[in-house]
Amino acid sequence: MTREAAIALLDVHKSFAGRAALAGVSAEIAFGELTGVVGPDGAGKTTLMRLLAALLRPDQGRIQVAGLDSVEQAEALHQISGYMPQRFGLYEDLSVIENLRLYARLRSMSAAEQSQRFQRLLAFTRLEAFQHRLAGRLSGGMKQKLGLACALMGQPRVLLLDEPGVGVDPVSRQELWRMVEELVQEGMAVVWSTAYLDEAERCQRVLLLDAGRLLFQGPPEGLTSGLAGRSYRIVTQPGRQRQVLSQVLSHAEVCDGIIQGASVRVVFKNDHGPGALGEAGLQPVQARFEDAFVDLLGGHPGGRSLLAERFPGLAERSQPTVSCVDLSRRFGDFIAADKVSFDIHQGEIFGLLGPNGAGKSTTFRMLCGLLTPSAGEARVMGLDLRRAGADAKRRLGYMAQKFSLYGLLSVRQNLQFSAGVYGLRPPLRQQRIDEMIEVFQMADFLQQSAQDLPLGIRQRLALACALMHRPAVLFLDEPTSGVDPLTRREFWTHIYGLVQKGVSILVTTHFMDEAEYCDRVALMYQSRVIALDTPDALKKQVASSERPDPSMEEAFIRLIEAADRSEPGS
Repeated sequence: MTREAAIALLDVHKSFAGRAALAGVSAEIAFGELTGVVGPDGAGKTTLMRLLAALLRPDQGRIQVAGLDSVEQAEALHQISGYMPQRFGLYEDLSVIENLRLYARLRSMSAAEQSQRFQRLLAFTRLEAFQHRLAGRLSGGMKQKLGLACALMGQPRVLLLDEPGVGVDPVSRQELWRMVEELVQEGMAVVWSTAYLDEAERCQRVLLLDAGRLLFQGPPEGLTSGLAGRSYRIVTQPGRQRQVLSQVLSHAEVCDGIIQGASVRVVFKNDHGPGALGEAGLQPVQARFEDAFVDLLGGHPGGRSLLAERFPGLAERSQPTVSCVDLSRRFGDFIAADKVSFDIHQGEIFGLLGPNGAGKSTTFRMLCGLLTPSAGEARVMGLDLRRAGADAKRRLGYMAQKFSLYGLLSVRQNLQFSAGVYGLRPPLRQQRIDEMIEVFQMADFLQQSAQDLPLGIRQRLALACALMHRPAVLFLDEPTSGVDPLTRREFWTHIYGLVQKGVSILVTTHFMDEAEYCDRVALMYQSRVIALDTPDALKKQVASSERPDPSMEEAFIRLIEAADRSEPGS
């Protein structure tokens, strides 16, 4: 082990109930460096982070953090490290400043130390104006910043962040990156676990895990460089992206394919080039870390959806399937949604984007019939949600951000419950349950409780429950938050197949690559819709000579900034 290493792992093994979570991992992490830990669901990322925080003991091997042994010197290690878990320990019924005081006491800080430290942390996280707000009433981005402040309370030399970007909008994520990069410049070693590979690409080094094994360690470009000449973009005719993607993925020479606005991004397998497709309009593009990640793990899971093949085609409909006109919702004096208007058409994927606290969830809940509007009108399949709520709800499927599953119930019990809620009667009920078990390959998990499932399997179960009654409209609230790229591809293959059968999709997401999959996008900010167009048209709005081809994330941030500048007095 190198003396100067911030973290050193030597042949680390860890198993749970006979299953290897980590198998022989050896790596070094330096001070003054941002290191990403990436991998698919079940790769061992969280296990590794908990081992580094000395919350778990390795079964075999050795871990040192700032020269301290994680087993023999665990208490001292806790004093020089900060750890922010996926479900960080904030007390939501305490205010921001009360949470900070609690963590300060846990660190045995004196009153004088507390005052000075709080002032710096509040300024650093820009939470000064919110220090008396209850943690439970903070936006997702603010909660993450408060969690980071608590992890920094003891002025750690090593900072461990387990998926801090999950559920955070692009503006708030930029703030998190600003803070973390500042800490790294001061010499701190920061380890950032993530399922989002655009985040991994920003790290100086990456540890890539799969099934508990370390497949790669080094700078992201060390993996990406092997894909030179294999990444391309196919410019398609408007509305043909999904058909082209399906055709592309059927070729044995293709490793990966995803939709990017009006284009399809394609990665070819090694030793194959664009000639394999014989497709006109192929344009070479720079390889991304995500391209290399998917290639290393065996490629796209495939463009065929057994779910969609079993789903009946819906009758053509000329009228919008979802419509809202001047939809508004007040909570006392606070306006959560202000005159929101848009239509969704049959077979359309419609994205609802916005920063945390913009009004997306309120609008979403009104359209699902879970929240009564204060004003305006909402219709699903022509039915007014005020007057025909129950009937309208039977026409839609709802997959909530937390997956709407009952954690203590088994997989089979969740399926049975959903079938009953949607009024399916025997023998149709059992037929649909058996169908979902087969389609989503859940036979090996039927007796397992939902809360104990791997994230990818939990996502499959939630989608199965939402589609049990074969709805014409599907509402997806951040459906792939925290899942890895392979799981995300599998999920969207099903969505594309359903859309081909005439199902309409409304999706909220903070993952901007996912916004590219939508036909149209509405961007909400401060309770209003400030932009509504195709992804490519929104990107074109913010294009400049310096940035002729902006990303969707850049478009999101620039449009928010433009809305701020247009406000009176700004």
